Amino acid sequence: MRYRRFGRTELSMPVFSCGGMRYQFKWQDIPKAQIPADNQSNLEATIERSLAVGINHIETARGYGTSEIQLGEILPRFPREKLIVQTKVSPKPTAQEFRQTVEQSLKNLNLEYVDLLGFHGINTPELLEDVLRPGGCLAVGRQLQREGRVRFLGFSTHGPTDLIVTAIATGEFDYVNLHWYYIFQNNWPAIVAAQQQDMGVFIISPADKGGKLYEPPQRLRELCAPLTPMQFNALFCLSHPQVHTLSIGAACPGDFDEHLQVLPLLDQADEILAPILQRLEAAAIARLGEEWYRTWHIGLPSYDQTPGGINIPTILWLRNLAIAYDLVEYGKMRYNLLGNGGHWFPGNRADRVQEFDLRSCLVHSPHADKIPALLVDAHARLGGTTVQRLSQS
Repeated sequence: MRYRRFGRTELSMPVFSCGGMRYQFKWQDIPKAQIPADNQSNLEATIERSLAVGINHIETARGYGTSEIQLGEILPRFPREKLIVQTKVSPKPTAQEFRQTVEQSLKNLNLEYVDLLGFHGINTPELLEDVLRPGGCLAVGRQLQREGRVRFLGFSTHGPTDLIVTAIATGEFDYVNLHWYYIFQNNWPAIVAAQQQDMGVFIISPADKGGKLYEPPQRLRELCAPLTPMQFNALFCLSHPQVHTLSIGAACPGDFDEHLQVLPLLDQADEILAPILQRLEAAAIARLGEEWYRTWHIGLPSYDQTPGGINIPTILWLRNLAIAYDLVEYGKMRYNLLGNGGHWFPGNRADRVQEFDLRSCLVHSPHADKIPALLVDAHARLGGTTVQRLSQS
């Protein structure tokens, strides 16, 4: 395993982390006695494999159903000083409710303290305000630090880049969990801002949200050769020293193996990546056209500035990926979550786009005249049954 300094926490963080949202039994809380023995055995085997290969950062959340309580059955068996344990708790309306939820997490995990406590899902300005307001969630976090129940405070986010940068600029957080990978590099300014604050940087779901790379289309396999798409994406992310760790959402012990093959390549990352990056760009330009590839994102309105709440930037991005790299199944998964993802994945699909006049909101786009038709095309390519977030299932 390779390790990186996790910002000002000074923790020695493995470049891969064991994310805890795929091996648990249910997304809802249920009594421990109702968890099947085979599911618990698989979770424990996954944690044992994680630690055996040097991945000692175990990351979970109060919102991950039975994940915490199942981890609480195995984590106390290991020397506590050898583990880096992170859980996340969503902001609550009152300080009392937030503290009670954190204490429930600690009880579930069967630990005296967690190394990293994240404010889960700071996706809107209102949620950031809930955390920062005097006497609010952040104040509870600080008190828990003084009590020795929490070592470091951070936040996770699916929000827009400007909001993430605003949260980082407060100087109140030791680390951030955010999305950033080859197909989605929008949050790079937030990573730069985090580096300036000497914060730890944890990348959320690079293999799933980064393109369903465990089920890559043949075109992407060919473009990423000799690496697999998952290995390419991991190497791409870790070739940037500002990134400290990538989450592996392991569902079973074998889910670490493909990522581990990247470790010997880290010192030659730039040399290995260069021809793959060139092929990926050339392939996208060949199918999308260079002008569109270079300028499609310019002047696009956010969903809350668009009639019908249509999330134009996200829809066009997913259409691009489907055309350029045959990431159709990934595009369908994300597209059909629109309208049902709340503040985690906001805005609506383009199924009603023909009912609205988009001219006023597209005045700053060089492609204003053709975008409405492209949105219709995107819906034809990607539309289908609505999708729920995993935590809603």
